[in-house]
Amino acid sequence: MAPSHALRCCKRVLNWVPVLFINLVVGWSYYAYVVELCVCNYLVIFHIFLFMFIWSYWKTIWSKPAGPSKAFGLPRAEKELFEKEDRAEMQQQILKKVAKNLPVYTCTAGGAIRYCDHCQVIKPDRCHHCSTCEMCVLKMDHHCPWVNNCVGFSNYKYFVLFLAYASLYCVVICATVIQYFIKFWTKQLPDTHAKFHILFLFFVASLFFISILSLLIYHLWLVGKNRTTIEAFRAPVFTNGPDKNGFSLGFSKNVAEVFGDQVKYWIFPVFSSLGDGHSFVTRLVHIDPEQANNILQQNGKRQVLSFYNIFRIHLVCFSFVH
Repeated sequence: MAPSHALRCCKRVLNWVPVLFINLVVGWSYYAYVVELCVCNYLVIFHIFLFMFIWSYWKTIWSKPAGPSKAFGLPRAEKELFEKEDRAEMQQQILKKVAKNLPVYTCTAGGAIRYCDHCQVIKPDRCHHCSTCEMCVLKMDHHCPWVNNCVGFSNYKYFVLFLAYASLYCVVICATVIQYFIKFWTKQLPDTHAKFHILFLFFVASLFFISILSLLIYHLWLVGKNRTTIEAFRAPVFTNGPDKNGFSLGFSKNVAEVFGDQVKYWIFPVFSSLGDGHSFVTRLVHIDPEQANNILQQNGKRQVLSFYNIFRIHLVCFSFVH
């Protein structure tokens, strides 16, 4: 047990290495730009984007991944039956009995209820288990080593803003440094100890901009389609089969689901995403949110359908498409 615990501690420490690397690069870029270059005309806009970049970056890191509520756990009686039962088909019957009172509309490729043996919960739609975080994460997108955290329902907006402000930070550096880069490169300025910092700063900012911009464009595309990275590679499976557009509600509503319905909060890394991460409006299912919430309340469970209450399900059921 001791070696296993030691290895786990070492792994947790090593997981912070990419975060430390990013912070060292940002710290050095600040020194090179403010101390070595020190162009006063650009310092205000430089600090604005730097502040927004760091704010959104650390919000992404420190936002704890949201996990399923107790409403998705098996009641004591059903849990005992489930653990005693060896036959998979009987276990599925137990899960289906519990899941019928939950807003769960996706299943496995084989049509079974999605159940996490590690967390011992029925997985809400779009929820997946992260082996690194050792928990089920609501609306999980991916585990990002650069923030040492799972990107999901609780911090996806912060992650997209982090990419956006990181790109703008690199743009500001490249746009304002390029004139000095050219002058140093063509030897129009005398060689000083600042030359290395200016030349290297431009190269690093350019490379980071290209890589971050491509990732930003991809995630903006995902936001517009209302998909996670996992769903982009493996379409969610509904009762009528897999459908990569099952959660898409149209571009404006897809954007509002991540950034919120108040535009004034979109550019700030404050939580404004719609819903609670447990339930999502789908174009394939039409339910009565009030009735579903009443069922959960009668069972003494937490409400998990606030997202439905926001939209009020004015969508028509499109199951006939399939």
